[in-house]
Amino acid sequence: MDIILITTIIAALFLVLGLAEPLAAKLRLPYIVILAVLGILIGASALLILAIDYVDVLNPVAEAILALPIRSNVFLYVFLPTLVFQVTLGLNLRRMADDWVPILVMAVIAVLVATLTVGYALSWVTTLPLAVCLLIGSIISTTDPSAVVGVFRSISAPRRLARMIEGESLLNDAAAIALFGVFIELVMAGVPDPTFSSALGRFPMLLFGGVLVGWVAARVAVWLMTLVKSYEMAQISISVALPYLAFIGAEQTIGASGVIAVVVAAMTLQLSGPGRLPPSAWQNLREVWDLLAHWAGALIFILAALLIPRVMEDIRLTDFFLICVVVVAAIVARAIILYGLLPMLTALRLSPVVEQPYRVAMMWGGLRGAVTLALALAVTESVYVPVDVKRVVGIVATGFALFTLLVQGTTLRWMITWLRLDKLSPLDLALSNQVIAVALQTVREDLATTTENYALTHDTVRKEAKRFGARLDDAVKAAEDNAEILDRDRITLGLIALAGAERDTILRLFRERTISSRLSDRILSEADRLIEAARNNGRTGYQRAARRSIAYGPTFQLALLLHNRLHISVPLALITADRFELLISQRLVLRDLHGFIDGRIRRIHGRRVAELLHELLNRRMEAVEKALEGLRLQYPGYAEELERRFIRRTALRLEEREYDHLLHDGLIGEELHTELAQDIAKRRHSAEHRPKLDLAVQKAALVRQFPLFSDMDDRALRRLGRALVTRYVNAGEIIMRRENTARSVFFIASGAVELETAHQKWRLGRGEMFGQMAILMQRPRRTEGRAIAPTTLLVLDETRFLRLLRRSLPLQEAVLESAAKRGIDPELLEVVTQQAAE
Repeated sequence: MDIILITTIIAALFLVLGLAEPLAAKLRLPYIVILAVLGILIGASALLILAIDYVDVLNPVAEAILALPIRSNVFLYVFLPTLVFQVTLGLNLRRMADDWVPILVMAVIAVLVATLTVGYALSWVTTLPLAVCLLIGSIISTTDPSAVVGVFRSISAPRRLARMIEGESLLNDAAAIALFGVFIELVMAGVPDPTFSSALGRFPMLLFGGVLVGWVAARVAVWLMTLVKSYEMAQISISVALPYLAFIGAEQTIGASGVIAVVVAAMTLQLSGPGRLPPSAWQNLREVWDLLAHWAGALIFILAALLIPRVMEDIRLTDFFLICVVVVAAIVARAIILYGLLPMLTALRLSPVVEQPYRVAMMWGGLRGAVTLALALAVTESVYVPVDVKRVVGIVATGFALFTLLVQGTTLRWMITWLRLDKLSPLDLALSNQVIAVALQTVREDLATTTENYALTHDTVRKEAKRFGARLDDAVKAAEDNAEILDRDRITLGLIALAGAERDTILRLFRERTISSRLSDRILSEADRLIEAARNNGRTGYQRAARRSIAYGPTFQLALLLHNRLHISVPLALITADRFELLISQRLVLRDLHGFIDGRIRRIHGRRVAELLHELLNRRMEAVEKALEGLRLQYPGYAEELERRFIRRTALRLEEREYDHLLHDGLIGEELHTELAQDIAKRRHSAEHRPKLDLAVQKAALVRQFPLFSDMDDRALRRLGRALVTRYVNAGEIIMRRENTARSVFFIASGAVELETAHQKWRLGRGEMFGQMAILMQRPRRTEGRAIAPTTLLVLDETRFLRLLRRSLPLQEAVLESAAKRGIDPELLEVVTQQAAE
């Protein structure tokens, strides 16, 4: 085909893409539906031109359109990696984690249920082999990422609903394509009744192989990006290569799922990229990917739609019946999951509640598109599939995809409206009215100042002020109409606004490089969780989310296990360093929010609400300070190192801003400004490096702080530090149990421990020891020890403790003092202590 003609057709398709978006907005239809209709019209027009004689002059164009090299591998290897990668890159992974159970159920189990339901439904009403029916089921079981994301981002769908649908559409491609590969092999081999053991046996390799390839590819890409940190275009180019190499590497080298590899690669890049790349480079990378995905999503739809007239030109009346059977079976399969399995998981407390309107929207929002058409096209291209099977698969799959696009896609906006999912809640409506009223009051004050500064004509000012005043009166009246809601829920509204301001502050500090890009996504995710918690559960939800933001999570528990049991300390050191930085950043953000309460919330919600929010904010700051102080006690000096790093980064930001002002005012030239900016970039690279947390060094510093070891010289302290084992325990964890044989003595470096015997309880804090009595009295323990706060312990075994007791007078005095507090005969214990010392 002539290259000029191909270039002209591609340019014309881009022109169609540019006109389709405003057309979709004007008709209030999803963009992808317009693209599908235009593609069908173009494909049908090409066929019509070739069929009639009096427009022969257009035959070369029609032949070129129909001869475009549109193959299934073009969709799967060119467009699909781009779409999957960009959608994953744009997802809030930490917020999706809150709904990971329903997402995985819809992405994996729903695909299996849809495949089986559609397959067996077709086998009951046709004479097709079961393998062919299941093949059709696997083709139509996958929702299309570009279709789903495009529709749900074009309508006012709630973010949680959009997250679940987008997560499902991303992950179910891998399951559906895997099932498709199994059943197409069975069809080509002529196996009429397949066994599912062979199909399911491939899933471990597909899943874990894809995860491995995607992770390795992303880690290599991030490493390469850090090597060329000063070249943004090079970093973006590496990111463009990443999804294709991951997809091809997984599919062609080890037979794993290319979609899973791309998803994992994008997740890995999203989690590690912001911490390794400059903020501006990361922002530009995201913008480039948004553009690439927009083009890929639009082209994949319009090119797939071009094929529809050719696939459907041989349709028969019986095919309409099969399409109807598939439609009904697919809806039934989706209903089984949404109304059967998900409520069961919720009842078992394995999944959050998915509300009824959400389930209805999810059932109707399972759109099929280019992925379904590409898989059907792969069947029609195979020379090993019988001709009659090719025809049925192509027509049924294409017909079902058309139904989801032209019926479900065009009515989904109406469905969202009917379910009232696009309406503001009473809280949001009350907040918007009140905020608009206060904003317009502020605008009126600023407008009065502006008119004075510019000495505008009095009559003009009076007329415009009258018009603006009428709008302000309407806004105030609307706010007053919601007085009842505001009286009842103004605290919740204030908390939502406060959490939103917290999110904006985080973004500002990230752009200014005051907050590390390494943790920016995590801190933003916590702010999003605060907003949703306040919206759903008011003050209680906000406080619960605030406590969760500084709590120790399951990864910390795993790191503790590795450190305490296997003496693997690297994960614990990394997580603890992240926690240090997170708490310091939270303290910085929270201190900025008091001004927002006084400047904004007080004007909107009144003095009483503002005072309550100040109190809640002070409690959060106290909790952060307490957690930070606990870390300071555990790791002396490390917090100061991070604070010094923060001061250096702030100074560089202020210096950079001052040079920009000097350039803007014409006081320095471009050449000098460039030289100064390069010098700041070099110093910033050094300041961005976070100091390493060395647990061994920190343990030695902890030992020196114990009064019990004050009489020991540096050499003895170093030996003791090597002998002591650091153990971290969470609040509520049992440290020692009754009747156990005493083998160790515990020294509290930070935190608090409660000891309990049959008759009494007492608490110990930092610098104290416990567990020594049973060793000295040579009897099983009669005391149970439990941590009542996150606690760091230094553990010394029996032999070394007795050896230390012989040499340390302060330790002997501490043992006697502890015995006196617990009612043990001091004379008897002194004799025992002396015997142990000897």
